[in-house]
Amino acid sequence: MKKVLLMLFMSMLCLGAFAEKDVTVKAGTLIPLQSVNSVEAANVKVGDKVLFRVSRDVMVDGVTAIPYGTMVNGKVTQAKKSSWWGTKGRLGIDISELVMPNGTVIPLQNGNVQINGKNRTTLSVVLFIIVWPACFICGSKAEMPVGYEVEANVAANTNLKME
Repeated sequence: MKKVLLMLFMSMLCLGAFAEKDVTVKAGTLIPLQSVNSVEAANVKVGDKVLFRVSRDVMVDGVTAIPYGTMVNGKVTQAKKSSWWGTKGRLGIDISELVMPNGTVIPLQNGNVQINGKNRTTLSVVLFIIVWPACFICGSKAEMPVGYEVEANVAANTNLKME
């Protein structure tokens, strides 16, 4: 009888050690992100997906709630390549949600990326008065390099089950 009680007690201890823990990621929690690929406005169109990853562990109550490397999708909202007359390139990306490996969706806000090239319209117009080919001067490209860092906030309290 003592052996049975001892085995029952030990089993309960083991179950407690491996039990899932509920963690709540609160609204407003900062999620540090970085781009996975280089993105140029000239090479994408509105609606294309852009990959980001969590750049460091996000801890909640001493537990890693969102691990480093978790992939996050962004969506291109603006893509305009630089053009004649010094018009600058523009790139806009919206990051609205993070999907955990177990499928839990964490809504994000303030994860907007806006990158603008340099405008050279004034230079192009002034030089056009002197030399007509100056109209072919383009503004600079809008490009997001690999590793570009951005932060997003958790939009709503989200419960996660941690193992």
